[in-house]
Amino acid sequence: PAVWVMTSSSLDLQVVWMTINIFLFLWFYFFYDLGDQFFYTRHILGSALAWARAPAAVLNFNCLLILLPVCRNLLSLIRGSFMCCGRTMRKQLDKNISFHKLVAYMIGLMTAVHTIAHLLNVEWYYNSRLGEYDDLSTALSSLDDSGNTTFLNPIRSTTTTPTLLVFTSVAGITGVIITLSLILMITSSMEVIRRSYFEVFWFTHHLFIVFFAGLVIHGAGRIVRSQTTTNPPHNATFCKDRIDDWGKIQECPIPQFAGGFPQTWMWVIGPMILYVCERLLRFIRYMQTVKYRKIVIRPSKVLELQLVKNGFKMDVGQYVFLNCPAISQLEWHPFTMTSAPEEDFFSVHIRSVGDWTQKLISIVEQLPEGAEGPKSSAQMGVDGPFGTASEDVFDYEVAMLVGAGIGVTPFASILKSIWYKFKDSNPKLRTRKIYFYWLCRETHAFEWFADLLQLLEREMEERGMGNFLTYKLYLTGWDQSHANHVMVHADADTDVVTGLKQKTNYGRPNWDKEFEQVRKENPTSVVGTFLCGPAVLATVLSKKCVKYTDVDPRKTKFYFNKENF
Repeated sequence: PAVWVMTSSSLDLQVVWMTINIFLFLWFYFFYDLGDQFFYTRHILGSALAWARAPAAVLNFNCLLILLPVCRNLLSLIRGSFMCCGRTMRKQLDKNISFHKLVAYMIGLMTAVHTIAHLLNVEWYYNSRLGEYDDLSTALSSLDDSGNTTFLNPIRSTTTTPTLLVFTSVAGITGVIITLSLILMITSSMEVIRRSYFEVFWFTHHLFIVFFAGLVIHGAGRIVRSQTTTNPPHNATFCKDRIDDWGKIQECPIPQFAGGFPQTWMWVIGPMILYVCERLLRFIRYMQTVKYRKIVIRPSKVLELQLVKNGFKMDVGQYVFLNCPAISQLEWHPFTMTSAPEEDFFSVHIRSVGDWTQKLISIVEQLPEGAEGPKSSAQMGVDGPFGTASEDVFDYEVAMLVGAGIGVTPFASILKSIWYKFKDSNPKLRTRKIYFYWLCRETHAFEWFADLLQLLEREMEERGMGNFLTYKLYLTGWDQSHANHVMVHADADTDVVTGLKQKTNYGRPNWDKEFEQVRKENPTSVVGTFLCGPAVLATVLSKKCVKYTDVDPRKTKFYFNKENF
């Protein structure tokens, strides 16, 4: 799950984005509310004209942005190419899904305002056509136009009702399609639906294709019309009170009108091309063969897959998207890799939490080692790897790693990589201290990770670096029988749950105490705090990072980073 953490950098991005939105809204609002070419149009529609067109400008801008945060390969390219830009830019890229949601909310809001204003416009056009307003409105709505090109009121007949116009005009039909698509996409993106019915979210979200197709065509209706220049010119302020003289005196030729040139396609064509390239690249990766090196089913309903793919290169903390056509041709699910870059394979640990993962586990259980290719019932498509916040862990002298449940996966990759670096005496290892916290509800969850921690424990002791890694495991759920078992073995040298020398803690960490200890032990360090876990915990840790960062720049500073999928 993604969360928008209010650090100064993320706040800066939101301020810039909101400033542009406000500027566009005000600029186009006053353009339509004060422009002379819209004098007659405003006479019929009033301020609803500006209230319809200003949100349209904001919509164009946000529809330009909405696809960019989900171009994963583009973001990974930027992340890898601009490391010189520093921590701030990379933190923005890590919040891509949060920004995608923010833009979507703005699109939803502006669509609502735009739609309501245009519904009022259609009603006023219709009433004007019926002659229910003043003489000027009636005259403007009744202008003769043999070529059907220079009219002002799009309702050309008294038999054309507002409903008929909406469902027979290009602007109306596409507007209905766009709005319905947007409503379905936004409602199916709610967390309760996304978590419980991921397939509904996944398929409904692909209505974005219909949304963008309708968006490009929508402006072709040219329903908002402005006065064009005639020869001699028609001065609206002079002629508005001389309706009977229109076309009879030189100063007041019959006014002519034209719809504005469609502009939305110019805003969205670039991002649409980028996204098509993104999908083509994903398809090419999907077609590449993936071999199963090893399959392990853990008792805690966790599936470990060790996979091999030609030319695959990864970094610590990165993730891949997996697709199993035997389950669904279209569904791709993100999983953080638990292997290290130094290994000749990449691995993922998958917890059985939904229909897709349960089906995958049941299929994979039937496979022999080395199964591959299109004939296999569990042919696997892999897209990635993609960068996340955890990639930056080795940029910090001190790192605090916090994993909740299966959220420990990116840190498995980090700790494995550290083990290899110590083994090879890698001189590039900048990190000198790691604090690792793992919170789990049940004892089974510790099984697959305990072996790695035991390896690290031994390696650090042999090299006389026992202080390099401080780890604390927290069991947040237990029953009385387990408590009794722990009490009986309380004096044992190793923990009864994990077999490690470090004993398991029961309950939740006292984060004030932990941060105070880290600050005390590292009085002049920059500490990177990394979380892969729920949004509630992210809020707590981000506040602790602010609270325990010293105002003196020479002393301890905490930077919060969170995994975002």
